[in-house]
Amino acid sequence: MTDQPLAGRIALVTGASRGIGFAAALGLAKAGAHVIAAARTQAGLEELDDAIRAEGRPGATLTPLDLRNGDDIDRLGGVLFQRFGRLDVLVSAAGDLGLITPVAHLEPKTWDRAVAVNLTANYRLIRAMDPLLRQSSAGRALFLTSGAVGAKRPFWGAYAATKAALEALVAAYSEETAHTGVRCVLLNPGPMRTRMRAQAFPGEDPSDLPPPDALAPLIVELARGDLSPPDGVVTFRAAPPHAP
Repeated sequence: MTDQPLAGRIALVTGASRGIGFAAALGLAKAGAHVIAAARTQAGLEELDDAIRAEGRPGATLTPLDLRNGDDIDRLGGVLFQRFGRLDVLVSAAGDLGLITPVAHLEPKTWDRAVAVNLTANYRLIRAMDPLLRQSSAGRALFLTSGAVGAKRPFWGAYAATKAALEALVAAYSEETAHTGVRCVLLNPGPMRTRMRAQAFPGEDPSDLPPPDALAPLIVELARGDLSPPDGVVTFRAAPPHAP
């Protein structure tokens, strides 16, 4: 069906209880994919399931998951193999801002959390989901990055460093899967109307920013198995929210 380009595809979305992850999961479901929605917040996952069903789609598989627990990620990989035998799409949307503060003032627990969520969890996801993605005829692995990587922005050390490391990790994995059906994408969503953005820029007017659901069509396009995603970092360019 032309309005369901992802019909029959199995998609795992992390950070699916709010923000970009919520919008990605809803967009993928509307495009025909069966979504495995993972997040720590059960209420947010249930809200997502309601939104998917309101679109006339079957509900998602809801998976309460703390990405800081690598053993739980491994177990999820095993469950997905038993139930589906493959994974067609991985969207890693969960992220941790850390704290906007001088590097010398970063508490070790703040640093460790940013590393755990933004970097180590993605390594564990790749490790657990790679065999499933390789079972797909056209596996797609999407990872959210940030313009903070190259901005040399003061006080953003934890977030920028972990996202830079993520880009290096995904680049290596992309080369390792170059001769398979798996394709990797680093997606920079740019400024969006999310809770994380509000934490980073509390004085900013959110109405000047695109909402997360504006990104969903691009995520659906990148998740399609019949299209080859571009190389390098894909940067989302939104029209101004108040454009006529």
